[in-house]
Amino acid sequence: MPKFYSEKLPHEVVLRDPVHGYIHIEDQVVLNILKSKEFQRMRRIKQLGPVSYVFPGATHTRFEHNLGVYELTRRICNIFAKKYPLVKPGDGLWDVDNRLLVECAGLLHDIGHGPYSHTFEHLFGTNHEVLGQKIITDPNTEINHALRKVAPNFPELVASVIAKTYPNPQVVKMISSQADADRMDYLQRDAYFTGVSYGHFDISRVLRVIRPYQNGICFNNNGMHAVEDYIVSRYQMYQQVYFHRVGRSMEVILHHLLQRAKDVYQQGTLPVTPELARFLAGKWTLDDYLKLDDGVMETNFSMWTDSSDQILADLAKRYLFRKQLASVKIDPETKKLLPKLKNLIKEAGFDPEYYTEINSAFDEPYDAYKPTGKNANSQIEIMQDDGTLIELSELSPLVKALNGTFQGDERFFFPKTMLAKNDEPQIFDPIYQEFQKYVRNGELRYLRRPKKKSE
Repeated sequence: MPKFYSEKLPHEVVLRDPVHGYIHIEDQVVLNILKSKEFQRMRRIKQLGPVSYVFPGATHTRFEHNLGVYELTRRICNIFAKKYPLVKPGDGLWDVDNRLLVECAGLLHDIGHGPYSHTFEHLFGTNHEVLGQKIITDPNTEINHALRKVAPNFPELVASVIAKTYPNPQVVKMISSQADADRMDYLQRDAYFTGVSYGHFDISRVLRVIRPYQNGICFNNNGMHAVEDYIVSRYQMYQQVYFHRVGRSMEVILHHLLQRAKDVYQQGTLPVTPELARFLAGKWTLDDYLKLDDGVMETNFSMWTDSSDQILADLAKRYLFRKQLASVKIDPETKKLLPKLKNLIKEAGFDPEYYTEINSAFDEPYDAYKPTGKNANSQIEIMQDDGTLIELSELSPLVKALNGTFQGDERFFFPKTMLAKNDEPQIFDPIYQEFQKYVRNGELRYLRRPKKKSE
């Protein structure tokens, strides 16, 4: 492992943070990354996108989240250097020469995100992890220039940590595992800005018991309950915040709005800013991507409210002015009713392609062992006094109950008008009444034929 050093700042830069108290910057390369235009762009991309339509305080950005992950990574490195420094090669302890590399990777782990990241990715075929690695390794970016001052191959090594291909698993798992600096920050940060209590856990205790071992990172057994609390907090945040039905409704509207924009653009009648036009045309570059942010997208949405295309204009207004869709839970049995409901929605004047959606939101709170996929080999290990490792769910009945389960629901979204109850007679009242026979009290149900007395 080569030694990477950055010039130290003459005076430490300290940033005030509502979640972690202070964020400490000691290295010139970290400050240079922070000042780069690519990193400053993160100020203009909300961390939770449409979730702010449900929790008004959730307007925090990916800028402060990236800084938070950096700070937690820095603290973990300091703990490891003090308590578990490498004594001899191969002893499974912490090599302090990895510090600068993993701190930069923590700072840049989300640099590839764009506005409304997952919705945007689905429609335009982008991938924030791949784009993040390109931003880091592209010789034309200011981030790349900053990293190259450390060493010519430093950008590629930072990108390899984010890509999970760096050979030292301790470095990778510090920012990418089932208990990493990334998740620890976003749970605490999202809980703080949404105003809920679910995502809070004893992070100071978790940091006190975290430690390296030969193949990664684990936790000492005297802190097991703090780690258990972290898993439960993650589960609750997904169910109560990330999967909130109104937030998902706004995601559905956003998805259909951008899809309609793509369709209208092909007809050559869409007013659109140059930054977004290249994506709608499918001819974009990395530089085009770096010009996109929430402000650019909302400027386009605002223009589209005056579009001659009625569907586009209506969807833009619904998104900007929080006119959410209604929804009901569905299951494999009630899903059979959806063609009938879609026909009623179409009769009421709505195009089902743009005004209905089946949306699934399921999360796996914890998986003890998954050999492939996003969390491959990232089970949480608890180190016993004798140095043996035991996987968390074997020690915690609470985590065992969540282990390998998928929590969430599947919902059918549709125009709220279909549930309208007006004092004045409306032309579509018979259609609404027919629809409402199937949707009652927020549930989708079959019509049951009343039994005859003889039965």
